[in-house]
Amino acid sequence: MAKAPAAPAAAPTAGGKVPMKSFMIQATGGSATPAPPLGPALGANGVNPGQFITQFNAATQAVKGQTVRCMIHVYKDRTFSFELKCSPVSAMIKKVVGIELGSGVPNKNKVGKITKKQIEAIAAEKGKEMTGHSLESLCRTIAGTARSMGVDVVA
Repeated sequence: MAKAPAAPAAAPTAGGKVPMKSFMIQATGGSATPAPPLGPALGANGVNPGQFITQFNAATQAVKGQTVRCMIHVYKDRTFSFELKCSPVSAMIKKVVGIELGSGVPNKNKVGKITKKQIEAIAAEKGKEMTGHSLESLCRTIAGTARSMGVDVVA
């Protein structure tokens, strides 16, 4: 019976420590609370929710009210570090178009319009975290997300 390949060793972070566990969360910038679902997710992964919420809210004051993704690294001594990521593409589209929700039936009910210039601006901001090889491919990916939300892409 063949053995499963070993998991790759975690790379050391900026402090030189090797994380024991890493996980990603999404929370509202500047106003996160330790209430569910955030608090239990943090506690289950060995992070003190009160400490994390205080540091996260301080670091995200500039983007208050927006959805922010965050990669959290937990170390053996129960300390943690985190790095902030860009908002999800869907949240960026909703902000640019000025809608609260996408369409439940995107092929029939359209909820707004977005221009190619606005898509390029999102691609430029989000590009380093996406997997496209060119600005054009990133724009096509973002346009597809917009169409799936019921947002028309116009020239």
